Amino acid sequence: MPFSRYVEVGRVVLVNYGPETGKLATIIDIVDQNKCLIDGPEEITGVSRQVIPFTRIALTDFTVKIQRNARTKTLKKAWEEADTMNKWEASSWAKKLSAKKKRASLSDFGRFKAMVARKQKSEIISKKMTELGA
Repeated sequence: MPFSRYVEVGRVVLVNYGPETGKLATIIDIVDQNKCLIDGPEEITGVSRQVIPFTRIALTDFTVKIQRNARTKTLKKAWEEADTMNKWEASSWAKKLSAKKKRASLSDFGRFKAMVARKQKSEIISKKMTELGA
């Protein structure tokens, strides 16, 4: 399977380190071999325009059609046309991140209820498997 996620202008990225951890942004320009200029747009994602190293971002499968050094207004319009946020929310990556965040915010009692539910599910599955003779 060939590599399909390239660092390019218009590539939607997930910030994985720093104050904007977990937020989406778009590559606006490539600064050098180690850094790029990203922008949110801030009204949609909460990420302001900034230079960030490639090690602090993760490339997604999504791209938006923009010119190099596009203005924030142009970027916002491109995001809305491409329906990027809805596509991201529907992706398995975003669902896994939200589930992880939800589990991390559980209280002790919430974790207990999850454990009990897992045990009940396991018991039901094992009963069905023995009924089927597997």
